[in-house]
Amino acid sequence: MSQEIVIWESSKDIVASKEYSGMLEHINKHLPDIKRDSQNFFKSASQLKNVTLDVTDLTPMSSIKHILAVLTQTRQALEEAQINLERKKIDLKEKQEKYDSLEDGYEKQKIYIDIVELAVHSSNLEDSIKGAIRKMSFFTTQYNALMEKLGKDSITEKDFELEEDRYHVMTAMKQALNAARTRGGMIDEGNHIYLFEMGINGAVAQHEILAYLNKEQEMLANGLEPSHEMTMAWLEACADKFGSYARKFAESRGFIPLDAKSLAQMPEEE
Repeated sequence: MSQEIVIWESSKDIVASKEYSGMLEHINKHLPDIKRDSQNFFKSASQLKNVTLDVTDLTPMSSIKHILAVLTQTRQALEEAQINLERKKIDLKEKQEKYDSLEDGYEKQKIYIDIVELAVHSSNLEDSIKGAIRKMSFFTTQYNALMEKLGKDSITEKDFELEEDRYHVMTAMKQALNAARTRGGMIDEGNHIYLFEMGINGAVAQHEILAYLNKEQEMLANGLEPSHEMTMAWLEACADKFGSYARKFAESRGFIPLDAKSLAQMPEEE
């Protein structure tokens, strides 16, 4: 049952024509190969997409935060899938015992359909579990790589909080730069609002972006190609320059940007 598409006798009028019968034969002929090669997937995205288009945070700490959220979500889904699979295995055994004990009749036929349904659901769950395990393994590798890049064995909530300045400055300036590229060098309204909330004067940010775009144009005019690494270095410089502005703006409004007593502390910090 798990290696072919089956049309029940009572439903054969749906695909009675030779055309559909031929399609089913064609599908079933290649279904074992399809199922084999499908084992390579059963996950939402490729590894490259995970670390480029999915996790787009510009700082290592923010990337770790994102990865930990993905790992937590995937682990929870994996745990639930494993529980559901074990429950279905028990239900399947129970149905099989009941099926064997019944005389031929409608009830036995219904039990048989239940058995097929449980077997199909169990097979699909096993595929999902395999995909989730591979996804967790991949993101565990990324977590370890980023921790090594930071030179840390562990991180605290305070670590995350202290890097939020740089993360938001770099994200705001990245978005403003990308918007300016399509607007004749001018920052759009949405990113001006973002910059304002970060305590950054829009005119100053506009000046920085125009200066950077002019530098790129000069390089191109001289036969040189601006690199992505150059843009990242510029964003890091922006974070250095504007990194304290958001906290100062929050403090000017009466807020306490970092409240140590409300943070989860590591044992050595308690």
